[in-house]
Parts: sequence; C-alpha cells; structure tokens
Amino acid sequence: MTSTVGLVDKDDLLTILQPDGAVDAELDPGVEPELALRMYEAMVQVRVTDDRMMTLQRQGRIHFYLASTGQEACSVGAAAALAQDDWVVPGYRQLGAFLFRGVTVKGIVAQCFGNAWDNTKGRQMPVHYSFKDQNMVSISSPIGTQVMQAAGVGMAMKRKGHRKCVMTFIGDGGTSSNDFHAGMNFAAVDKAPVIIICENNGWAISVPIAKQTASETFAQKAVAYGMPGVRVDGNDVLATYKATRDARERALRGDGPTFLEFVTYRLAGHSSSDDPKRYRPESECEAFRQKDPLERFKAYLEARGLWDAQKDEALVARCREAVNQAIQENERVPRPELISMFSDVYAEMPKDLQEALDEERQARGEGRFP
Repeated sequence: MTSTVGLVDKDDLLTILQPDGAVDAELDPGVEPELALRMYEAMVQVRVTDDRMMTLQRQGRIHFYLASTGQEACSVGAAAALAQDDWVVPGYRQLGAFLFRGVTVKGIVAQCFGNAWDNTKGRQMPVHYSFKDQNMVSISSPIGTQVMQAAGVGMAMKRKGHRKCVMTFIGDGGTSSNDFHAGMNFAAVDKAPVIIICENNGWAISVPIAKQTASETFAQKAVAYGMPGVRVDGNDVLATYKATRDARERALRGDGPTFLEFVTYRLAGHSSSDDPKRYRPESECEAFRQKDPLERFKAYLEARGLWDAQKDEALVARCREAVNQAIQENERVPRPELISMFSDVYAEMPKDLQEALDEERQARGEGRFP
C-alpha cells in the first residue's frame, strides 16, 4: 500500500487472492494458520447467521434485518488487522467485525429481538449493535455520522497519547453526506489515528454508483483531504487485512488517517424492507457470485493444507447450531422491564419521570417503583 497522496484510478486495485485461491507471493501478508482459520470461521458464521435471520424476519419473528451477504471479507479482514484495544465505529454491514472481536451470536440475536437480554434494552432498532466490552460503538442510523464520531475518537486518542487507532465504515452512498466530508477533514487536519473504510458495494439502496459520484473512484476522494486513498478488492480477505494493517501501522506512526475503498458487491437487498429485483438485473448479481469471498478464501486454505470438505461441512453445521440455539433461547426471553424506559438517563430520576412511571405501573396493577 502506498503512503503517498495521489490520484487513484480504477486499475489501482489491491488484490492478493485470485478466485481460484492462488496467492500473489509478493503481496501475501503471511497470515498465520490460526488467524487464517479464525477469519474463515467468522466469515462462515456471518453468512449462516444472515441467512437464518433473514428467514426469521420473513416469518415475522423479528421486525427488521440487514444482511452483508457477499461482503464478509470486508469486515472480517479489517477487524483481524486491529488490536483488541483499538476502537470500531461501525456502519450497517459489519457483523463480521462484531463476531471476530468476540461478540457472541447469542448477543447479536438478542439485540435483534430487543428482549431483556439485549444490552441496549430494546432501545435501538434491530441490527444497531453496541458492545462496550469489544470497544464497538453503537451503529448510527443517520447516514455518515459515524465518520465524525470516529474522527472525534481518534482526536481524543491523540491528545491522551494512546497508542491505538479507531476504524470506521461507510457505504458508497454515505460519501454524499455532510458528515462524511466533515469527518474526513477533521481527521486529516488533526492527523488523527483513524482508518476510514468505504464499502463500495455498487448500490446506495437503489441508487447506482454512476448517480452517486462523478469521481472515477471513491479512493481518490481522499486526495482533497490530504490523506492516502487505497482501492482494495473487497472480496479478497487477505487484501482487506493487509490494507487495514498497513493503515493501522501508518496511524500508529503518527502519520494520520487513511481512506480505504473496499470494492465489493451487495448480493442481498439493502435490508429486509428492500426488493433489489426492482432496480438491478439478476445477471449483475450472478457475475459477483463467481467472486464469492468465502469460496475464494476456502480455496486458499485448502491449497495451504489447512482445510477440506469434511471440515467445511462440520463448520457450517456448528454455525447453524449456534444461531439456531441462540434463536430458541432468545424467543423465550421476555421484553425488557418497564423501568428500563426511564433508566440510564439521570443519576436520580426527576419527579416528572417518577410520576409517569408510577402512572404506568398503576395502570398495569403494579406497585410504585421504590
């Protein structure tokens, strides 16, 4: 990855793995076997979980879901390049980063149900995860705001002298938001240790790239802010890992932020509320299915003698069991208690909120909250 600031054209695409699993020896980041297997297992768990949760939404058992099918290499490869005490300010499609950093499938499912096990107590809509123990900030619904948030985190790290970085994700559509530009500028001017990743998946809901930007690439947008822009094959988990690792090393040297464009494709709809067949041809999807990041990485692992069909079948079965068990357990969990609507705002509950809570409890035939 170059550390200079210059234009990035479409031919500048960091690729390490070929579709058949062959690797470019000069660019190979030398991922240790244990880490490589962890990365693949996380990618498979994402694929299996997304498939199962979409089915759950169609059955009316949860209200909303947003899958990252086809983009698993983006979040997993990037997360694998971080240290555990680095911070992540995610976007919508980073389930792989959550799982790789230690969030359980049970915790993910609980958040989608919004039940008493949900650590956000049902206050967020599904797929808006937040896990403090993994240094992962809550997903923001407003488009682009996470870039400003990440810039602020990075600026704070620099002032405190912390030798760590913060990583954030945004979609190609999000680059049109005001907060994207403000966040890029703040991070660059301050030389904050920030990694900004644009998952260019071809579509901002139903808006194609051609109607989103006149730039030849998203990576070259970094030039105006005085930071490097790197275009990466987002379906190649070794490439996303290497690009993020290099950007992290740059941040820790005090050289400031890096903007990475992960070129990938959204095989699913934007969300469970979207029907992509209304605005894009199926042939377009089929072309990208031939570049499936899971199949690509699996071929690489097999070539290294780390994987085979039997192991793969067993892994898929374990991943299905994990999500099915999580669903069965979570469906038996009640909703958050009423008091959770009024808690976590004030150290001492104000009189008007206490009265509102007491009225609600009386209506339910319950006693006054002590």
